[in-house]
Amino acid sequence: MLDDTLARDRMVRELIERRGVRDPRVLAAMREVPRHLFVREHLMNQAYGDHALPIGEAQTISQPFIVARMTEILELDATRHKVLEVGTGSGYQTAILARLARWVYSLERIPELAHQAIRRMRQLGILNVKIQAFDGTVGWSEVAPFDRILVTAGAPVAPRPLLEQLGPGGRLLVPEGDRRRQRLVLYERIGRKVRRQELDEVAFVPLLGRHGWEAGGER
Repeated sequence: MLDDTLARDRMVRELIERRGVRDPRVLAAMREVPRHLFVREHLMNQAYGDHALPIGEAQTISQPFIVARMTEILELDATRHKVLEVGTGSGYQTAILARLARWVYSLERIPELAHQAIRRMRQLGILNVKIQAFDGTVGWSEVAPFDRILVTAGAPVAPRPLLEQLGPGGRLLVPEGDRRRQRLVLYERIGRKVRRQELDEVAFVPLLGRHGWEAGGER
């Protein structure tokens, strides 16, 4: 495998920057986080390609471009923003968010994935992240409201508890659609109103939970 520093730089230049991601902070974070540490050992030689990879439990690590694109849309402020991530997965997106926000709270419904992600945060010395194994579709009311909320699985609609936990001026980004194809939808809380904007077409694993899809069936 290539030296991972060179591989990360090439990933950013060829797979992310050329496709339109411009925020220098996002590009820097993508260069800093070693993606190969978030994939299975036998897939490490594929870590810096622009594709999703399986991480076990029928879950995936998203392709680098999508991680960068979603992060850029959030418009994070490292000095003040508190972020809720729904769907920790491997923890790769979590680590990117941690470099660009003040605090990151991440929920993962599969305990083993949550425990693996916690170990990776410790390995990388990331201290501004808290991860819990819980149903992310109900949010994290104890530490709400949030300045930013990122959902990393496909939902039929934005879970209402997440919209309710979005603070003033906040942004919530969620893939909405069916179980196979979705479109990124950005919700922005402006005063008493919430503005909805449809963005890119995407494909995520289904968001399972009380306010998402039912396991093995429809909602």
